[in-house]
Order: sequence, then structure tokens, then C-alpha cells
Amino acid sequence: MNIKITIGSKIQETITLNARKGLDGSLMIFDHEDIDIVLTENGENKKVLSFAKDMFSDKVYEAQDRLFRFLRKKGVISFESVQGGNIYGSMEAVILNSINEDIDPVQVALYSVSKFLKEEEPYFNRRKQYEEDELDYLTEPDAEHSTELGEVPHEERKGTLIPGYIRGPYGMTSFYRY
Repeated sequence: MNIKITIGSKIQETITLNARKGLDGSLMIFDHEDIDIVLTENGENKKVLSFAKDMFSDKVYEAQDRLFRFLRKKGVISFESVQGGNIYGSMEAVILNSINEDIDPVQVALYSVSKFLKEEEPYFNRRKQYEEDELDYLTEPDAEHSTELGEVPHEERKGTLIPGYIRGPYGMTSFYRY
């Protein structure tokens, strides 16, 4: 969905995001791989919320931390308002009000979120490339790390299991032998 942001009197930039508008007017952004970002505006109460996409983990918390640190450095949110939300694994922060009446704080927050997502793209590309390389390494190994069928020589005894040796429960037979 293309969203036009007007800061001041004219359109300065157009951004493209995978976003939806909720019934209450909140903007839900789904471009990030680990978190969903929601911008809400209820009268004077404006917030940025982030939710874990699938399961909450360390990388989700780190992504949320990077988001709110980025927005704090850009002067979009009140840093002391960053806190855990009422939904498990969510975080929220209050969007600062603008002293200039012509500037819409939610549009500035939306623009800043789009800049954050652009900054995160190389991280996701690197992670995706690593996963593809790992899959290729496991499914199509090079000549040094693979053998043809029947190339591995057979030995009389392999591993820790001795042929013909009777095992007791829990491998404890040798402890009680006199």
C-alpha cells in the first residue's frame, strides 16, 4: 500500500509498506520479519506498538529494542515511555507531540518506521543468505565433505557397542561385576 506523508504543506516523499489500516484507524505494518509494528492514535494518546510475529525469542526482543532505540534517536518517541505492553511479548512507547501544528506526529513516526525497516534490510538479507548457504552445505556437499555409496570401508567393530556383550538396564552392568 502506498502511503503519502505530508510534513508541512507539500508531499515530500512517498513510501511503500506492507501495511493495513484497522477499523479504529491504526496503521499495522508487516514488513519486518520478526515483529509487527502498529501506530495508534486515540485523541491525544498516540503510540507505537510492536508485537512478535510468531514466537517470542531473544531476536524478537532485540528487534523491538532496535526499533525503539532508533525512534528515540530520531526524536519520535518519549524514551521513558518505552515499556512492555499488555500482550505477551509486546512493547509500546508514546509518540511525542509536535510543537509545530503543521507536522503530524503519526506521519513522522510512520516515516521513521519506514527508515528503520530500510536499515534492517541488510540484516535480513544476510540471515536469509546464511540459511540458504547452510541448506546447500548440508544437501549438496562438495567433494571433500562427501563420499560415494560403498566408499566407506567396513570394520569389524565400530562405535561403543561390543558385539555379543549383553547390556543391562541403564548401561550399569559393569559397575556391579566382581
